[in-house]
Amino acid sequence: MAGFLDQDIKFLPGVGPKRAELLAKELKIKTFGDLIYYFPYKYIDRTRFYNISEIHAQMPYIQVKGKIRSMETVGAGRKQRLTARFYDSTGSIELIWFQSVKWQKENLVLNKEYTVFGKPSEFNGRINVVHPEMETEEDKQLKPSGLFQAYYVTSESMKKKYLHSKTINKFQLTLIHLAKGKIGETLPAPLIKRLKLVSLEEALTTIHKPESITDLKNARFRLKFEELFIIQLKILALKHNRENKFKGFRFEKVGFNFNRFYKDFLPFELTGAQKKVLKEIRRDVNRNIQMNRLLQGDVGSGKTLVALMTMLLAMDNGFQSCLMAPTEILAQQHFQSISNFMEGMNVEVGLLTGSTKAKVRKVLHEALESGKMQILIGTHALIEDVVNFKNLGLVVIDEQHRFGVAQRARLWQKNELIPPHVLVMTATPIPRTLAMTVYGDLDVSVIDELPPGRKPIETHHFFENRRKQVNNFLQQQLEKGRQIYIVYPLITESEKMDLKNLEEGFRHISEAFPHIKVGMVHGRLKPAEKEKAMQQFKQGETRIMVATTVIEVGVDVPNASVMVIESAERFGLSQLHQLRGRVGRGAEQSYCILMSSYKISSESSKRLSTMVRTNDGFEIAEVDMKLRGPGDLEGTQQSGMGFDLKIANLGKDGEILKMARSIASDILSVDPFLQKEENSLLLKNIQSTKQNEFDWSSIS
Repeated sequence: MAGFLDQDIKFLPGVGPKRAELLAKELKIKTFGDLIYYFPYKYIDRTRFYNISEIHAQMPYIQVKGKIRSMETVGAGRKQRLTARFYDSTGSIELIWFQSVKWQKENLVLNKEYTVFGKPSEFNGRINVVHPEMETEEDKQLKPSGLFQAYYVTSESMKKKYLHSKTINKFQLTLIHLAKGKIGETLPAPLIKRLKLVSLEEALTTIHKPESITDLKNARFRLKFEELFIIQLKILALKHNRENKFKGFRFEKVGFNFNRFYKDFLPFELTGAQKKVLKEIRRDVNRNIQMNRLLQGDVGSGKTLVALMTMLLAMDNGFQSCLMAPTEILAQQHFQSISNFMEGMNVEVGLLTGSTKAKVRKVLHEALESGKMQILIGTHALIEDVVNFKNLGLVVIDEQHRFGVAQRARLWQKNELIPPHVLVMTATPIPRTLAMTVYGDLDVSVIDELPPGRKPIETHHFFENRRKQVNNFLQQQLEKGRQIYIVYPLITESEKMDLKNLEEGFRHISEAFPHIKVGMVHGRLKPAEKEKAMQQFKQGETRIMVATTVIEVGVDVPNASVMVIESAERFGLSQLHQLRGRVGRGAEQSYCILMSSYKISSESSKRLSTMVRTNDGFEIAEVDMKLRGPGDLEGTQQSGMGFDLKIANLGKDGEILKMARSIASDILSVDPFLQKEENSLLLKNIQSTKQNEFDWSSIS
C-alpha cells in the first residue's frame, strides 16, 4: 500500500507538473496518499429532483431534468455571456455562463435531455442558475461523485487556475479507481472485528464517493477512530517509554519544613481539591520515576500554594526547587507571595529576572551552587548556562504554553544524570478531550474549588445604550474604595483603530471621573513604563486602570473588584474568562461587565451568554472549543499541537477519543513496546507517521 500511496501526485492522470506544484503549495498535497487523505468538508444530496415550478431563489441547491430549447450570446468581448432557456413539463428557467462561453455553445445540444445542478438566484423577477453543472445520461458513468456530491476546500489562487472543488473531486475518483485492491489494512484484524469497522479501502472510497448516509457514517467513524487511536497510542507509548527510561529522585520523607508550615504558617485551611492534588504529587515523587504533572486550576484557586508545599517536600529531602514564570511581573508576584508565606521559616528564596543587577546575581549564583538557597523564582533568565544548582530536584513552570519546548528542556539539563521532577501549572482551563491529546503524556491534576471566603464573580452583559447606568455603578464602587479595570481589545500593528479606541476610552473615563486618577497600560509601552503603571495601580495610587489584554496574566490586586470589558464581542471565550479572573482576588463581591454593540453574531452572543451563565472554567473551555476548534485555543497554538487532525474534531468527537484512548491503554498495558505479532501493524503505523527532527517527547 505504502508504495502506491507514496507516488508523486504529478503522476495522477489529469494532474501533471504545474497542477502538482499548485497542490503542494496551497494544500500540502504532494503524494497520492496526501490526496486520498484530503477529506471533503461537506456533501450535497444529489438524490432529490425538483420540478421547475417548485424552484425559488432562497433554495441552496437544486437538481432538475429537462431540455434546452434556445440559446443566445449576449454582449461582446469580456462582457459576453451565454444564456439558455431550460424547460421541463412544469415551466422554464434561465441558465447563464460568463466563462468558457465559446466552449459551452459548441458542446451544449438543443432538445437533448440534461440533468442541471446548481444554486438558483433571481434577477429582474426571473429565476436563473449561473454556471450550472450539466450532465447527460452518457455522463452518468463518469459522474463526479456518488449520490452525494463531495465539496473540498480550495484557495483563491487555485480557483484562478481553474482548480475548483469539482476538479479535486475528479482527481479523487480517478485515484480511488486506480487504488482498488492496493490499500492494505493499518489496524489489527481483531480490533476491526471487535469494533465492527469497515476496511480502510472501503472507508477511503466511501468518504469521497458516498452512496448512502449510513455508508458515510461508517466511513467517517472508521477514519476518525483510527486518527485519534494512533495519536493516543503514540502519546501513551511515549509515556510508558519515559517512565521506563527516566528515573526520578525519591522524596521519601515528609519532614520538618513541610510539617511546620502546614501546622503553624498556613494562613487558611487547604481546600479538598488542594489536598487531593498534594496527595497525587506525593505519590508521584515517591516512586523513583520522574514526575510530569499538569496542574490546572482557575485564577485564584491556590495553585501557587500547592507548588510551594511541593517545594518544601523537595527541601525536606535535600533538594532545591525553581519556579519559572513567563513575565517579570508574574515572577515578582510569585516571589512576593512565596516570601510572605515563608516569613518566619528558615527558607532562603531568591528572585532572578532579566533586570537583576550583576552584583546581586553574583551573590545569588554562589548561594545556589552552595545549596544555601533552597528556592529560586524567575523568568527565562533561569535557563541561562551560568545558573547552576547544587541539587535541583523540582521544576515548577507557570503558564507553560508561554514557553517554547526547547526553553523548558534547558531546565532539565541542570541535573546531569537524573532530571528534576516537573510540575506544570496553567490557569487556562483545558477541555478534557484536548488535555488527553495535547497533554496526554502528562498526568493531570485539577483544582476545581475556590479557597474559602472567595465569592463567585457576578457577570453582566450590557449594550452601549446602558453606558450611563454602568458609569453610575462604577461611581458607587469607587466610593466604596474599590479599584476598576477597563479593558479594550488588543492593540496590533494593523489595527490603528484599537489604539485610538484605547486613547479615546482613557479620555472619556478621565472626563467621567474627574476626581479619580486613571492609569493606562498597553503592549506598545516600554517594559519599565508598563511596570511603573502596574505598580501604581497595585499600590492604589491610580484607581482605574485602562488597559489592553496585557493584564490578562499578571498582577494581583485584591482591591480591584470590577472588570469592564469593552467590545467584549471581539474577545475569545477563554480570554474573557482569563480577564475576569483578574478580579475576585479579595473577600469583596466582584463584578465583570461585558459591554458590546447591538450588532453581534450569534457566535459572539453565545460566548457572552456563556460568560454570564457560568464561572466554571472547564465548562467555558468546552464551549470555546466547540465554537472555535482546538487549534485556536489559548495554549495550543503556541505550544504546537504536535499533530494535524484531518477528519476528527476534538470539540465534537470526545466519545470516540475516550474509546480510542481506553483501547490504546489496554493494548499497551499488555504489550508496551508493541512487540507481539498481532500488534506489528500498529508498530509500523506509528513508525511511518512523520516524526519531528528532534524527539521532544521526553520533555513535558
